[in-house]
Amino acid sequence: MVIDESERYLFEKMPVPKAVMTLAIPTIISQIVTMIYNLADTFFIGQIGDPEMVAAVSLVSPWFNLLTALGNLFGLGASSLISRFLGAKRERDIKYISAFSIWCGAVVTLIFSIASYLFREPLLSFLGASPNTYSYAESYLLWVVTIGGVPTVISLALGHLLRSEGHARQSSIGMMFGGILNVILDPIFIFLFKLDVAGAAIATMLSNTLSVAFFAIIYIRLGNNSAISFSPRFFTFRFMKDVFSVGLASALATALGNASNMTMVHLASGYGDVPVAAYGIVKRIDQLPLNVSMGLCQGFMPLVGYNYASGDYKRMKDISVFSWISAIVMSACFVAFFEIFASQILHIFIPEVNTSTLGASFLRIACIAVPLTSINFLISYTLQAMGKGAESAILTSCRQGLLNIPLLIIMNILIGLFGMIWTQLVVEIIMLPVSLGIYFHTFRKLKK
Repeated sequence: MVIDESERYLFEKMPVPKAVMTLAIPTIISQIVTMIYNLADTFFIGQIGDPEMVAAVSLVSPWFNLLTALGNLFGLGASSLISRFLGAKRERDIKYISAFSIWCGAVVTLIFSIASYLFREPLLSFLGASPNTYSYAESYLLWVVTIGGVPTVISLALGHLLRSEGHARQSSIGMMFGGILNVILDPIFIFLFKLDVAGAAIATMLSNTLSVAFFAIIYIRLGNNSAISFSPRFFTFRFMKDVFSVGLASALATALGNASNMTMVHLASGYGDVPVAAYGIVKRIDQLPLNVSMGLCQGFMPLVGYNYASGDYKRMKDISVFSWISAIVMSACFVAFFEIFASQILHIFIPEVNTSTLGASFLRIACIAVPLTSINFLISYTLQAMGKGAESAILTSCRQGLLNIPLLIIMNILIGLFGMIWTQLVVEIIMLPVSLGIYFHTFRKLKK
């Protein structure tokens, strides 16, 4: 058993808009909840009114987000492969793919977490911690990365694996459970227990740990309705290349994105703690439309992968184009909202006037890039779903590595602080024709 008739109808025959929305709506909701959970630490710490505490969380966040890169490396890579194996009727191999994803992911993350703590002093110095923010940043790093790293990655991977078989609703419930729990625990640890930054970090660590337990219950209840297995006896490196061929592209996208954020934060720290705090808040808020696009990506990937493997290229293309149009419409709505209500939004996150005023200016600039970023995201994920990891990696490397980081440095030198905020829009404008060109070239090769 793996896929029943209702799931087969979803992948093969259901009208494209309905099929995409069936899988994408739960993942979009879970991504929004995940974003709220990511915002929770910044929001509740911001209510203390101390820009130094907000700056400390902002400094560590890009490094913490590298755990998402590891979750995508093992979870999204395995998810894409499983969906393609379902389309190719190779269900028997799924247990080996899933066992490798979880166990190898746990070991690699453990090494990353321990190394982060052992080298915390040069790391935090590189991230831009000042004498005023260092102790807060060190505490946050300890709880969310060193102690909470493994459960964070495993939770992400379990959600991806569930989605690969079409269990989008169960996957979304698991992700939402952790997010909602973090929002509940944050004020308890920050204000009731008076732990400030450490309290926010402990809440995040606990919510991710309990999310893993929740996913375990979901898998137990699915029983024979899932071909996924986590038994160590199925662990093998046989499918490592296939998992990494896609997972590396997604992990690279996340890692380079965070490298760009770290570069931005490091450069902004030269202007003081207030710009770092303002940028950290704006970056979290600006993630909302991108998280919606990410949910759309994670929803349509199993559909693209399945139809690619089964040879139904027309349906695969229809799914991709519908998703792109949906992303543009949703992104445009977010841009209009942010442009109108930027000041009010920033004041909600931190009542301190200097930080909220500067952040509102940042947000009005940063949000303009969102529609283009969403399309570049979707094209990259479409290629990943097809197993075209090399093409996706090329796009990611050009966008985040070859363009974004050098341009941040150049714009800072030429224009200053605000020049760095405009950088993302410049990058997305350059990359859009490149992304479209690679996608249509790949699709023409398939038709031939």
